[in-house]
Amino acid sequence: RALRKDNTGYDLKQLFIGAEGTLGLVTGAVLKLVPRPEDRAVAFAGFTEPANAVRLLNRAQSASGGLVTSFELIPRIGIELDEKNIPGCRDPLTAPFPWYALVELAAGRGAGLRGVLEALLAEALDDGVIADAAIVENETQAEDFWRLRHSLSASMKPEGGCIKHDVSVPVEKVPAFLAAADAAVTAAFPGARIVAFGHLGDGNIHYDVCRPLDAETEAFLARWEEMQRIVHDIVAGFDGSISAEHGLGRMKRDEITRYKSQVELDMMRAVKAAFDPQGLMNPGKVL
Repeated sequence: RALRKDNTGYDLKQLFIGAEGTLGLVTGAVLKLVPRPEDRAVAFAGFTEPANAVRLLNRAQSASGGLVTSFELIPRIGIELDEKNIPGCRDPLTAPFPWYALVELAAGRGAGLRGVLEALLAEALDDGVIADAAIVENETQAEDFWRLRHSLSASMKPEGGCIKHDVSVPVEKVPAFLAAADAAVTAAFPGARIVAFGHLGDGNIHYDVCRPLDAETEAFLARWEEMQRIVHDIVAGFDGSISAEHGLGRMKRDEITRYKSQVELDMMRAVKAAFDPQGLMNPGKVL
């Protein structure tokens, strides 16, 4: 704990979260366990553009009183790669759509979340926010829906090389970011197959670009830095971060200096020096 000038304490744990072990190490932990949610409702919705996903997310948060536990954005190409490369994967909807959302609500017993989700989707369908949707009837169906999302990274592996980005932008800016990034990437890499998916609820997008079908894998991957510079510059232009849930590590350690000011870098180095003056903690990462 640290003390403010008025001698009241505040927790320094936020400095450790996401620090990749560079500020210290955990030698013990106390866990507070809560009952597993007993009421769960999961749906898969199709729509025409990412802006409608943001609209659906906002409506889901409002209708459920903040009980949205997952809201995953998935592009059509992701479903196609799942069906092609992952056994047992299939589109839950009867017609293809450019974009999909996997929505999950969860709470304690008796929350009536299925009714909430049904009403939400019916209203969104009437208003044209979504074009179709399916709600799971049992746990097996829920696992099938989630397999489509969890298999995306694996479904890209047989495609002969992908350049991946783990980025985030403010949620309301996700549609504009996707439009700008898609235009820039396809201009520089004609035929590139963009698989942009992720946790829309916090603006975290895995912006992965698979090689064009007519390109050699080695030649495509040789342009990794060029691709990253294009995507990361656009992320910065939307007030985002080039490192979302997976951290900087070594790969982005030098890249971050392009997007952080000298003042910010000096502050981070000062914090590091205060906690770990000998550089013992996870050396070579972040700074």
